[in-house]
Amino acid sequence: MSLETQIMSEMKDAMKAKDEAALRGLRAIKAEIIKAKTDPGAGGTVTEEGELKLLQKLVKQRKDSLEIFTKQNRNDLAIKEQEEIAIIEKFLPKQFSETELKEAVAKIIAEVGASSPADMGKVMGVATKQLAGKTDGKAISAVVKELLSK
Repeated sequence: MSLETQIMSEMKDAMKAKDEAALRGLRAIKAEIIKAKTDPGAGGTVTEEGELKLLQKLVKQRKDSLEIFTKQNRNDLAIKEQEEIAIIEKFLPKQFSETELKEAVAKIIAEVGASSPADMGKVMGVATKQLAGKTDGKAISAVVKELLSK
């Protein structure tokens, strides 16, 4: 089942249940899918990889907003962002824990033959491709820096 079909089904359920938070998150995903489909060059379709990137972008945007709202003591808005993050993350693959991420990055470092922080670019290129959808780029970068600086 495609992501769009899944979203439409979940939206119907959320409308019936009058679940405002779920509806907000699902509508945001649907809007992004429609926007991606209408982009020139997309050909009216979104690949599975494109869907993954789209969902990660939505989560990142909401996490950034959550951070800002928390700093400004806007708990009402922060709660809405947290609810939407939870809804969007349901459609992402299981995220790596910190230990799983370190193991995966260590394996990539060994494959690439990186030995110093100067090799970070090589490692990041491979790591972002292999770990796409399983964790965000910021976390990958932090672990790569940590492991290469040892």
